Amino acid sequence: MSEQVQPQKPFQPTIKVHDFEGPLDLLLHLIKQSEMDIYDIEISQITSQYLDYLHQMQSHQLEVAGEYFVMAATLMNIKSQMLLPTPPVMEDEPEIAELDPRQELVDQLLEYQRYKKAADHLKVKENLRQQEYTRPAMRVPEELIKTSVEPGISLEDLQAAFTNVLRRQQLAAPIVETVAAEKVSVSHQMQRVFTTIRQGPARFEDLFADLHSRDGLVTTFLAILELAKHQAIFINQSGLFDPIILVEGPKSDEYEANQSGTN
Repeated sequence: MSEQVQPQKPFQPTIKVHDFEGPLDLLLHLIKQSEMDIYDIEISQITSQYLDYLHQMQSHQLEVAGEYFVMAATLMNIKSQMLLPTPPVMEDEPEIAELDPRQELVDQLLEYQRYKKAADHLKVKENLRQQEYTRPAMRVPEELIKTSVEPGISLEDLQAAFTNVLRRQQLAAPIVETVAAEKVSVSHQMQRVFTTIRQGPARFEDLFADLHSRDGLVTTFLAILELAKHQAIFINQSGLFDPIILVEGPKSDEYEANQSGTN
């Protein structure tokens, strides 16, 4: 009697599930579900549960990746090693500590668990960041730009504004700093500030936004004072508690020509 051939169903779908990210993820799930100690895995029970899971997936026409079968072979190999009887030790032979066949698997699980926790932590941060909205930097409003210095602005006002900048930068600075900041000269910062204001009016605090060292903050403040002294820039403030705005001064062209001559 000829063997009956089962009819094939070419249109039967093969579904792939993503409940677990790999065999180690599945093993961690089974260990947690069975309330086992990860350092003392009951390998026989885990192997049985693992194989039952694979058989269940196959019976439901679910696609199982090859790496799951590799782990199944590894588990069965460890199980067989643990079932082997321990060879007798002769009295005159030195006692040698036996290696646990599960140790390599335990090390892999612990390492995977650490990466999984780190990935979950990064995922939480990503979700929080997606709830934040930022906008691009805006130019200084036209109503804040004036061609003359207000009588209310003084060196004390600038010192108070610079103190606020120092306080904000100190709060944002890291607790531990291992890389020494590069020294910046006042002349270099004068050129940087002047180039920025040449492109358009700027807020006082914006000139310190990219600086994180005290030397950079102080040299930039001195550079602003020096440029104001040469009237290459003007320092404006529309009123009390309004932002301090820096614009080109009446001698900006002369200052730029002198800089070009020295270079």
